[in-house]
Amino acid sequence: MTNSMHKFQRGISLEGVAIAAFFLIIFSLLGMKLIPPYMENKNIQNVFTILANDPELQQSPINEINRAFNKRASIDNINAIRSNDIDISKEGGSLYISAEYEVRIPLFSNISFLLEFSPSSE
Repeated sequence: MTNSMHKFQRGISLEGVAIAAFFLIIFSLLGMKLIPPYMENKNIQNVFTILANDPELQQSPINEINRAFNKRASIDNINAIRSNDIDISKEGGSLYISAEYEVRIPLFSNISFLLEFSPSSE
């Protein structure tokens, strides 16, 4: 009777649990390192859109738009770019704000991720 019971037992072995736990930990660590830059990029995108749609800034000089960006960046805790990194143009009576920047995320030793972002007010 015991021989026939062992034939039908199913499940995951201890090695399978260890391998699954290893991959789960690796993906969790990667997620914890990669998600914050994407969230910050989304915040930058939102700030650009808010500033470009602000009726008070439509006819403002560029240095005033830079000041408005600096205020919003300090409120939203944006550290990836500064006001001198953004490109501001006025096309057809509307304001267009964009930027290009990179974020380097060290993993271990000499291995790192390089993320490139190009947020704009469109």
